Amino acid sequence: MSVLAPRARLMAAIVPVLALTGTGLLVQPATAAPARPTSTISDVDVVAHRGSSGAAPENTLAAVRLALRQRADVVENDIQRTADGELVIVHDTTLTRTTDVEQVFPGRAPWNVGDFTLAEIKQLDAGSWFDPAFAGERVPTLREWVEAIGGRAGMLLEPKAPALYPGIDIELDKELRSMPAFRSALMRDDVVVQSFDHEWLHGYKDLAPDVPVGLLFGTRPTSAQVTEAATWAEQVNPALGVSEQATIDQVHQAGMEIHVWTVNTGQDMRRAARWGVDGIITNYPQVLRDIVGH
Repeated sequence: MSVLAPRARLMAAIVPVLALTGTGLLVQPATAAPARPTSTISDVDVVAHRGSSGAAPENTLAAVRLALRQRADVVENDIQRTADGELVIVHDTTLTRTTDVEQVFPGRAPWNVGDFTLAEIKQLDAGSWFDPAFAGERVPTLREWVEAIGGRAGMLLEPKAPALYPGIDIELDKELRSMPAFRSALMRDDVVVQSFDHEWLHGYKDLAPDVPVGLLFGTRPTSAQVTEAATWAEQVNPALGVSEQATIDQVHQAGMEIHVWTVNTGQDMRRAARWGVDGIITNYPQVLRDIVGH
């Protein structure tokens, strides 16, 4: 997992002079040197989406451990905050889909993550919904998650719905920097914080300028969005379904990396790899690992 901050800054100065075609895509002059080397399938990062979530309950330590055994290059997560200010790894803003919260706390609807303390959340079974073999898996804290990865993979961190948790940018920065495993990963360029909330992410980048960030997109990023992102971000990470070769080329021309999500079939993995993406985010890292090798 490589972070391209120096090149992004350089390309930010170059991008404004690129010509615009009638399709609105950025293109370089014919005499310009390639923006980045041509990648091969073996260059693609295997990014385990919520851990190895196709074979283990998402965002649990079991999913992290399995992703590491499957030689994922990067493990992705989702971060939210408890009622008592602890950062935990949960995707949904409620606990109903991935835990037994309705049985343990029947009178606490709508069971929002932010309405429960860490001690209460630690009582929940976060594994049985996926398979009885994972009964007793707990919702991990951010610290537990980071320490489980250690130096064995990169970290792709996604604060989920950060607008629900005022001040989470400051708390996230403080918590991460208190962990040796995070500090070491940051020195190795093995950490990225991403979000769909670009305004929030920009504020986080101002707070933590040394931490690489990635902009998530559920729609195809426009030329203007890519150009603007290149002035402060290191990655643009769209859904595979809204991406095409021109999208990847445009992001690379702007000096950034592109990681597509969530890619779960071999056919789609090969297609994304042929396009030259830097990383593929998948629930099945073992399948992607077999495809990319190395």
